[in-house]
Amino acid sequence: MVNRAAFVGSPGEADLVEALRKAGKVVLSLVAEVDGRVVGHALFTHVSLGGPYPASTALGLGPLAVLPGFQGQGVGSALVRAGLDACREAGFTSVFLLGAPAYYSRFGFLPARDFGVHFQNDRDAFQVVELVPGSLSDSNATLSFESEFGAVS
Repeated sequence: MVNRAAFVGSPGEADLVEALRKAGKVVLSLVAEVDGRVVGHALFTHVSLGGPYPASTALGLGPLAVLPGFQGQGVGSALVRAGLDACREAGFTSVFLLGAPAYYSRFGFLPARDFGVHFQNDRDAFQVVELVPGSLSDSNATLSFESEFGAVS
């Protein structure tokens, strides 16, 4: 419900969440509640990195969804911070995403190409945060998200 409402006009995001759940590919799923009502959702899944990186050390964040009436109130920020903390505590070393640099930079996300990690055309929206400083080396790796991401319209 949150993903459909947050991404009006883009039902692919909600379909993506459902496909990832059905395939058993969700690593971490967080919700934010206000007065018992779910108003936000953040999803973390495995990603694959070529090069020297162990397959199980990196995750992808997305989608991040907040109901329209609750956007701009810190719900998304709280979900991102809580998610990154949980990922760090679980032993993951980095989190990648495709998102607005102006928003995600506040959580420490930087262009992934700065770490030698590439995805499609290396647009600015492809970002990473190191949960363990120095865990990414400049080694020209290529990232792949779960196959379900390719079906998002």
